[in-house]
Amino acid sequence: MTIIVYDLEMTVRRKKGQIAEIIEVGAAKVSEFDGAPQIVSTFQSFVKPAIVPQLSSDTTEFTGISQDDVNSAETLPQVIRQFVEWIGQEEYYLCAWGPDDQRQLVQECREQQIPTDWVVNHNNLQKMLSKVYKFEKHQQVGLKSALELLEIPFSGSHHRAMDDAVNTAHILVKLYDKFQFKRNKLGDESKIESEVVYKTEHYENLPFAGLANLFTDQSN
Repeated sequence: MTIIVYDLEMTVRRKKGQIAEIIEVGAAKVSEFDGAPQIVSTFQSFVKPAIVPQLSSDTTEFTGISQDDVNSAETLPQVIRQFVEWIGQEEYYLCAWGPDDQRQLVQECREQQIPTDWVVNHNNLQKMLSKVYKFEKHQQVGLKSALELLEIPFSGSHHRAMDDAVNTAHILVKLYDKFQFKRNKLGDESKIESEVVYKTEHYENLPFAGLANLFTDQSN
């Protein structure tokens, strides 16, 4: 079984009317060897924002991502293509910490007419951990708190996509036998949960199915 644990960094939205855009995609690929899960590969790419190219000081301060990082980056369609190619053609689950990354990913893909048929078997690891530890239904556990609970040292920088993805993957590896992964398709869900606002504190689809038209259009 292959599991893709991904994380997104977005431009910071402090006020109503401001737009959050993906500016970094990070992921860790987890596979089984002799029945034991291991992190076998990672992915990282900055993303050039399409609507508001200039990063705010809040965004740079919160994420550590600079204007030069995104100026030299590729656009979201190009990054998604690279990401899906990295995922590969094996069957997989997609996992994120909390519901917000899935919502932002699907929203921007739809807005930019990027196929979403590769967004399958999506699982919320935050929710799964809460179920294992029988937390209150509406109690949301942050990534840092979850790592402390499991006595896993944080590595890297907070609010950086690949570092957060790798740390989340360590949680998955530790609780692998206790987690129950669900199979689903994007169309199976009545809605995508939540809304991204930063605070200071079965296997049916292969990933390349809907991408051909997009990249043909991009090359014209």
